[in-house]
Amino acid sequence: MTAIFLWFEVVFLSCTTLNTKKKMQLSGHSKKLILLAEDDADDQELLENALGEIDPSWQLMCIPNGKKFLRYLETISDAELPALLVLDYNIPELTGMEIIEQLNDQVRYTNIPKIIWSTSNSPAYKAKSMALGVADYIIKPSDLASFLSIAKHMLSFVKE
Repeated sequence: MTAIFLWFEVVFLSCTTLNTKKKMQLSGHSKKLILLAEDDADDQELLENALGEIDPSWQLMCIPNGKKFLRYLETISDAELPALLVLDYNIPELTGMEIIEQLNDQVRYTNIPKIIWSTSNSPAYKAKSMALGVADYIIKPSDLASFLSIAKHMLSFVKE
């Protein structure tokens, strides 16, 4: 008997996907858009739920790896740029820090607040992140109540 295994990657479980984003009208969305580099579906969902409770007008768009994250930013117009970038420190293909290093080389992204978040409370990770000019280094919480507090803190970096 031959077994057939199907391998697929579930990329976006709760956040707006790239495909959905392409179908949306983009005008006006960038001011209320947070772009999240995150491969963990639970973290995506918890952050999306927290943002929805705080202010449902905010849209969270999740991209599961660093290369796709950079590719997306490179393909959108200045008017479509998000209000906030949140990057997982250990995202696949390019880490959050590698993404920040590349974004820092481009004037286009200078005024967008960037936050690194991670499960690690390593002082070295935080120091490296802050040295690259991120707005904050946040330890990922594990429950919705903590996500609410973190989401409010994240939004405090956005100028409306």
